[in-house]
Amino acid sequence: MSDTVQHTFVTANGVRLHVAEQGKGPLVVLLHGFPESWYSWRHQIGPLAAAGYWVVAPDQRGYARSEQPEAVGAYSLLHLAGDVIGLVEALGEKSVVLVGHDWGAPVAWVTAMLRPDVVRAVAGLSVPPVLPGGMTPPSVTRERFGEGFYQVGFQDPGVADAVLARDPETTFRRMLFGASGDSPYANPPGPWIVPDGGSLLDVMPEPKSLPGWLTQDDIDVFVRDYVRHGDRAFTGGLNWYRNIERNWELLAAFRGRRIEMPALYIGGDRDMVVGLRGPDATLSAVEQAAPQLVRGVILPGCGHWTQQERPDEVNRELLGFLAQQPTTP
Repeated sequence: MSDTVQHTFVTANGVRLHVAEQGKGPLVVLLHGFPESWYSWRHQIGPLAAAGYWVVAPDQRGYARSEQPEAVGAYSLLHLAGDVIGLVEALGEKSVVLVGHDWGAPVAWVTAMLRPDVVRAVAGLSVPPVLPGGMTPPSVTRERFGEGFYQVGFQDPGVADAVLARDPETTFRRMLFGASGDSPYANPPGPWIVPDGGSLLDVMPEPKSLPGWLTQDDIDVFVRDYVRHGDRAFTGGLNWYRNIERNWELLAAFRGRRIEMPALYIGGDRDMVVGLRGPDATLSAVEQAAPQLVRGVILPGCGHWTQQERPDEVNRELLGFLAQQPTTP
């Protein structure tokens, strides 16, 4: 990482958020997913800043160096979208381009749907828009994939939390490798089904060696930020999953709304998320939800960690997309 990346704290929507930032120009906010942090964008911050953008990558609510509210109900998509709008306001800006990966993608898509007056363009990596609730609810995934589907297992407070926090280094090593395009189970990708009495880590193989895009130093950065929360290291992020069903209730009034600004989608053909529908159906879903889609890209051989596994391709797509956007909504 460049030494010019600045680390500060901003209070947004009543929550203290750590942000990494670099550059000057139109605001671009990068939203990470689970289990990640601002550091997931280490390959994007510098190049986007060098191209003339003010790049801000927060640790989102409940993650890493940011504040972790206690209540499970404090992690709905309305809270998370509120954090994004609050961040933009705290930075003194009136508009933003949002780029989200994994859980950051639903936050970006839904914030764009709710606030087209603020979001002038939006890009999602891995997770396509599922409107208005952000992600398919457990009541549906349970019927489709059974009780073993990992998101269903995440619903019980404290259970996955304890497993993942027991040894954060092992958790990150296995999850980052296991969900990547380098995993032997990602060709073709399938849903993550946890065995009875097991955990998500049971379906994430221990790598014999780290893939070229991931180093021990990378893992150490994630671990250092997560252990600040002790045995609740992963609880904030897991609480996002515990609001998926509730998000559909809270956002029911927005059924039928679409994303009415320029959009970009990037996924990988070895990503479990893309594998649930297939590449063609995934791109079709994006087009239906975001009729101003500029480009939909499926990267061959890429797994779930899109911008980490394929930084050059992702940066090229993001820079091309950003160059086409106006500086106001």
